[in-house]
Amino acid sequence: MAGRFINEDLIGKPGSRAELATPALVLVLDAFERNVARMADHCKRNGLSLRPHSKTHKSLDIARAQLAAGALGQCCAKLGEAETMGEGGVQSLIVTSPVVTTRGIARAMALNAKISDLMLTVDNPDNARALATAARAAGKPLKVLVDIDPGLHRTGIAPGEPVMALAKQIHADGNLILRGLQCYAGQVMHVEDFAERREKSLVAMKTLGETRDAFKAAGLPCDICSGGGTGSFDIDPEAHVLTELQGGSYIFMDKQYNDVKASNGASVPFETSLFVQMSVISNNTPGLVTTDAGFKAFSTDAEAPVLLSGAPEGSAYFFFGDEQGGVALPKGESLPLGASLTAITPHCDPTVNLYDCYHVVRDDTLVAIWPINARGRSA
Repeated sequence: MAGRFINEDLIGKPGSRAELATPALVLVLDAFERNVARMADHCKRNGLSLRPHSKTHKSLDIARAQLAAGALGQCCAKLGEAETMGEGGVQSLIVTSPVVTTRGIARAMALNAKISDLMLTVDNPDNARALATAARAAGKPLKVLVDIDPGLHRTGIAPGEPVMALAKQIHADGNLILRGLQCYAGQVMHVEDFAERREKSLVAMKTLGETRDAFKAAGLPCDICSGGGTGSFDIDPEAHVLTELQGGSYIFMDKQYNDVKASNGASVPFETSLFVQMSVISNNTPGLVTTDAGFKAFSTDAEAPVLLSGAPEGSAYFFFGDEQGGVALPKGESLPLGASLTAITPHCDPTVNLYDCYHVVRDDTLVAIWPINARGRSA
């Protein structure tokens, strides 16, 4: 291997997509670029800022593409992702999960000193006090958003008196700067029926709007209302509450999001751009072949991957082991050793987390390899 990545020598070679060492995570550049542009245009038309979620891609190249298309910054699920984005020059970041450990808070203060616009989310008064103490010791105030629980009970503080008490505590502390609210209703993003998804998402937006209004009535700052996602991108703007949208998976799409329907019953207007390419490594049993992409090549929290190309119609992939996948073939069909197959990922975010890089292709040519910079930065 001459370079960092095993397929680097194929960059720019016509037909090189078919020669990739597999399993390989493949990003189809034309579809990716259209997805980036469509979401940017959607937000612009609806008067929203776009702050895409880097937990989906973990890539500085992708973050820079989104920023170039108009995104104002990135969301980061974990502090490690934010450190990676900050080290790569992204200046406006929201860490969407609480940072609560002593060492984590110290790292957050170091990052706050290095970039211009770091915001942490807070849902607990004890955490707010710890952050304030650390910010005072570090000598730079810390910007925060109060995270509201939209009913998922994963993170977030209850609306009403609890959220107001926390916001007043933060606003009264000179070491913290209250910027507004976060509300992400993750439980509604994959509801397939549009009407049901719309109803549930707008309930969350109503809670966010009522809290925003209560902040303003109490003289509390609320310049930012951040939330929403790929599953509600075309619903939440009608509530006129969000100031910025946190969509992430729209750049790639996957089996789960491809099953989510838009208001007219069609698929949402984003294309599948992310795939796993695999090769047939054994074909000794009639009606069955084995590939080199198994449990370690795909997320396993959802259904099995969907085969897109390379196999006869009616073929079905199934997990066959840690390193292998099986493909059941229609009667009378076969595939030769080395045959290349392509599959749609079941769930894009955790699949990305299994790889070191994206193989970026245009048509049949590998045009670039983009590192997945924040892979392993799970803390």
